[in-house]
Amino acid sequence: MPESKKRKKVAYTPPPTSAGPKKRRPSPRWLAPLMLVLFGLGVLWLVVFYITESRFGGLPVASELGNWNLLVGFSFIIAGFCLSTQWR
Repeated sequence: MPESKKRKKVAYTPPPTSAGPKKRRPSPRWLAPLMLVLFGLGVLWLVVFYITESRFGGLPVASELGNWNLLVGFSFIIAGFCLSTQWR
């Protein structure tokens, strides 16, 4: 019975690598101050809402919003958190 041709194994060549890891640019200078301002504004909004609501019956704009003030305050805090994920 005839033998089949033997295949020559090709030497393993690893896939080409990229030019290296991409260097990430540093954050813009305004990112960290804006992040801190948003955190502070959110906390300040919530604190002022609770203090004025309990002592003075609320501020004119804040009392119209009622408990939606919680959403406003936490929205500022969440926006600050979203910016903090972009900080390098």
